[in-house]
Amino acid sequence: MTTPSAFYLDCDTGIDDALALAYLLASPLASVVGIGTVSGNVSAAVGARNTLDLLELAGHAHIPVAVGAHHPLAGSFGGGAPWVHGENGIGEVSLAPAAASLAGESAAEMLVRLARTHAGSLKVLAIGPLTNIAEALRLEPALPSLVDSVTVMGGAALAPGNITPVAEANIWHDPEAAALVLAADWDVTLVPLDVTMASVLEEPHQQQLLASSGAVPRALGEMLGYYFRFYEGIYGRPCSAMHDPLAAALAVGAVRPALAPVVRAAVDTTSGPGRGQTVCDMRGLYAGYPPVAGARCRVVLSLEEDFAPHLVDTLLTLGEDAAVLDSTTAALASAGALTR
Repeated sequence: MTTPSAFYLDCDTGIDDALALAYLLASPLASVVGIGTVSGNVSAAVGARNTLDLLELAGHAHIPVAVGAHHPLAGSFGGGAPWVHGENGIGEVSLAPAAASLAGESAAEMLVRLARTHAGSLKVLAIGPLTNIAEALRLEPALPSLVDSVTVMGGAALAPGNITPVAEANIWHDPEAAALVLAADWDVTLVPLDVTMASVLEEPHQQQLLASSGAVPRALGEMLGYYFRFYEGIYGRPCSAMHDPLAAALAVGAVRPALAPVVRAAVDTTSGPGRGQTVCDMRGLYAGYPPVAGARCRVVLSLEEDFAPHLVDTLLTLGEDAAVLDSTTAALASAGALTR
């Protein structure tokens, strides 16, 4: 059996973040050791509450959750995207309040601590604005040497933006942080709109989740109703893009890209119309993207196969007995009988 990789998840828990979190919990390739939240789809505080409630529902209440940055490095939080994710961030679906408390550290502090604890093996998955990751880099300049990999859902290489003509939401909400993250001394896998907007969940997939015997898949199916209504105005039918769960699947290695050139990438932090643009040097397109000296950013542009069936099949494994199974596993692990 493959030993699951330790993951730190940084998120702004809206609907697609919830799908990504559930995917990681269900994947045999991932072990989530900590979660930090940041303001984006919702405030960092609301995102943390959504995350705790989802973990409780999934039977993973032992995973620590830390509140991260409320405001971006420059400017202030803009209030989220209730027209996309609902006022509560999860499509107005009501979850039972979790009994677990928040961690007594910031998200950036959690990331640094986990990177030291899991030195050389921690995988970082960032599916919201990159404020917490940038703050962690400031706290620990050696962070790039401590983590195994960094996967970011964000940006648009050849595709249009979804906030401005050129800017994607996660990058737009904190361009200064994104610029620091892409300029740091590590390799980054960027999962941009080019591939996430081409990866779509349809109504039959939602119906599969709603018909599940598991509480988590059913809750996700309910959330998708709100998400589908927003995306109907974009695609012309009830469906949705799969931004964050696709980044999660790529990070764990369960999905393979068909085209993912390694290029130079930077973020526009000016105040003009290009602010928030992820500037990827795609000039190698015509020569098949030959290796470029100094390039550090792997940009996923397309997949080998449709992602939706894999996503739904994985989410459906979160059955109604998940809480019982998780409590048993946690007890065995604490007794030293099992290593997660």
